[in-house]
Amino acid sequence: MMIDQRGAFGKTSRAGSLALIFAPMILIAGAAALVLLAPPQTAVMIATAALALFAGIGVFATFALSAGLLRVAERGSRGGDLTRFVCDANPDGLIATDANGAILYANRAYRAFCAASSLEELRPVERLAGGGSPEASEAVYRLAQAAREGRAHVEETRLCLSPGAGWRRIEARPLELSGAQRATLWTVADITREREQQETTFQELRRAIDCLDNAPAGFFSCRSDGTIDYLNATLASWLDCDLAEAGSGGLKLGVFLSDDGAARIAVLDATPGAVKTQIFDLELKRRNGQTLPVRLIRRVAFDADGAAGPSYGLAVDRASIAERSEDARLAETRFPRLFEATPIAIALLDGQGRILRSNAAFARVMPEAAKPSDSSASGSIYAGVAARDRTALELALAAAGKARSPIAPVDVALPGEGDRSARLFISASQEEDGSGATIFALDTTEQRALQTNFAQSQKMQAIGQLAGGVAHDFNNVLTAIIGFSDLLLANHRPTDPSFRDIMQIKQNAIRAAGLVRQLLAFSRRQTLRPQVLQLGDVLSELQMLMRRLVGEKIHLELRHGRDLWLIRADLNQFEQVIVNLIVNARDAMPDGGEILLKTRNVAPHECDGFEEKSLPAAEYVAIEVEDCGHGVPPEVRDKIFEPFFTTKEVGKGTGLGLAMVYGIVKQTGGFVFCSSPPGKGATFTVLLPRHIPEAVETTVPPERAKPAADLTGRGVILLVEDEEAVRAFAARALASRGYSVLQAGSGVEALEVVDRNPGKIDLVVSDVVMPEMDGPTMFGELRKRGVKAKVIFVSGYAEEAFSKNLPEGEDFAFLPKPFSLKQLIEAVKGTAAAS
Repeated sequence: MMIDQRGAFGKTSRAGSLALIFAPMILIAGAAALVLLAPPQTAVMIATAALALFAGIGVFATFALSAGLLRVAERGSRGGDLTRFVCDANPDGLIATDANGAILYANRAYRAFCAASSLEELRPVERLAGGGSPEASEAVYRLAQAAREGRAHVEETRLCLSPGAGWRRIEARPLELSGAQRATLWTVADITREREQQETTFQELRRAIDCLDNAPAGFFSCRSDGTIDYLNATLASWLDCDLAEAGSGGLKLGVFLSDDGAARIAVLDATPGAVKTQIFDLELKRRNGQTLPVRLIRRVAFDADGAAGPSYGLAVDRASIAERSEDARLAETRFPRLFEATPIAIALLDGQGRILRSNAAFARVMPEAAKPSDSSASGSIYAGVAARDRTALELALAAAGKARSPIAPVDVALPGEGDRSARLFISASQEEDGSGATIFALDTTEQRALQTNFAQSQKMQAIGQLAGGVAHDFNNVLTAIIGFSDLLLANHRPTDPSFRDIMQIKQNAIRAAGLVRQLLAFSRRQTLRPQVLQLGDVLSELQMLMRRLVGEKIHLELRHGRDLWLIRADLNQFEQVIVNLIVNARDAMPDGGEILLKTRNVAPHECDGFEEKSLPAAEYVAIEVEDCGHGVPPEVRDKIFEPFFTTKEVGKGTGLGLAMVYGIVKQTGGFVFCSSPPGKGATFTVLLPRHIPEAVETTVPPERAKPAADLTGRGVILLVEDEEAVRAFAARALASRGYSVLQAGSGVEALEVVDRNPGKIDLVVSDVVMPEMDGPTMFGELRKRGVKAKVIFVSGYAEEAFSKNLPEGEDFAFLPKPFSLKQLIEAVKGTAAAS
């Protein structure tokens, strides 16, 4: 036994020996040498003996060959090598054993199957299933028994032990060797993948049968003579028969049909090669005698001779069909009602855009499209769309005609009065005359108005923030100008030539401060002192001033509503709103006219009448200023409340009047808007929320006593201001009145000053907006350090803008920017006197 280079095991013939070849040659050579070296007589004797020896060997070899005792080795044939190569390269395992079970040959596949690297590890097939499953052991036993009996046998079994785990097909075949020896050739093939595919196919087939058996309809197949080959479980349950009977030839289709039904099914027009489908409404007979009404759909194929082949049938319970028909009839009744009652506009179009059918909502949204045209009894979708949007609609309908999906919505403007719009959702549909489209239209007029108002509100807010920031910086500059002007005026007498120039500088600074206040009013950051007001009394007191403002050419009429509700607003700022609106109405009528000022109560249900989408329903008091001037064009109506926007000539208006009105009304919690029908002037409406007094009104605290004429004082004042010019002016003003002033440029620096002067500070005068640390934050840190001194906050913004950032329960004074020297001293003196 040996292992060849290809990894196969097998027995081979004994190999030739070089010693046997060279031994005779050495003997002959030695005899020749003796003959040459020996004396002549001795040489003759040696030669004679050698010849006699070789002659004896030759005679013996001749008799041995004749008797078959010796055999000339044949040269290996090419066919034998090819046979061994084919066996060794076979992918199936091959092993040959003799009658005693000894291994004669094993190829490389069988060696790999046994994971044998040597002869000792190689195992015959009988030992492969040792310790495995009983089924594998029984299969191997049957194979071994067949091998012993000299007959062929095949088994398929699952070997669960490594390395040969999986399904194997094992075959044993007898072999006839020379000399009447018997051997067995074993073939071991791996069929694991084949078995897995069979199992997968079986599971899929089983699932298909389950689906077919559990279907809500009956299936069957039968031969041309009516013998049923297959019956699903549904039909078997309907007929009260056993599934095992189907396929055995024991069931006939005619048994379950009435005579009339069998006769109807038997009628078939035989057409060679055709496939016929029949539909019958008949009754099946159950075995218990009951009948079942079904709709039978049967399909029969004919061969080339016209003979009917197997047929396949589908049976549907007609009771369920009747129920579905009833549902269909109900759906036919309900759909028109739903189609007409839905709030979404729907229209069915043909390929040319003509409206085939539309609901009531579509007539409301697109009335122009719903009207019949002159050339057709139906309307056209293009008639309901503005001319500028028809191209986009044509492209969308063309995409629908090509059944493209999805189609982007189309936003269109609607013709007619008002700025109306809609969004059209288009989908493809099939109509009787070809491809068409279905349109779902949503009225987006209100949504567009809300978007426009929201964008306008955002723009106004952004402009307000910019205006507030600009006003803050201007306040610092104007405070320094006014303050230093007061210091110069204190050192110059009225008779001094420079006195008038300094006074002119101060007056222009004060005028600029008025413009800054208007910017702050627009940005809603000015200081308001709201109080409960009765509009009738306020307008009556303001009537004389308003009449002087409008002049003699214009007639001013005041109409008060009955039982006006109370409002809560700043009196001075509210009067400024009325005055600005009256002046604006006067300027709109250069040739004279009439201004009507009306007041009335507005209930929540009346808010919709103003056509302002951003106006919430609530109780308001309305002030309306109506003129008969040239009106406000629609293209500028959205810009009239913006600062520095004016329609007046250059030099005749700053553009801040209506911006200030807008800011004051918004800061009060109200609304202001303008309506201007063409050719009918303009009406400005101000809505202020109704004020409902509490059950117990708080009494207004008495006004503080005016400070004494002597504005000098004593004490240590901490002045915190990031603007150097303002800080320099305030420090000089306070020092000139006898105060000791400690200066700081920021909140952080102020805390350092407090740490260096513990317990010495009597009053703090601080700006609100500062880098690093603002005024309210510094105020909280001072209280944490135990500083109890009162604080005067100085700011160009309203105190409500920062008071919410202060600790609860803390008291402080407020001095708005810009301020003069006298206002600063009075605020310091008054706060110090109250402490």
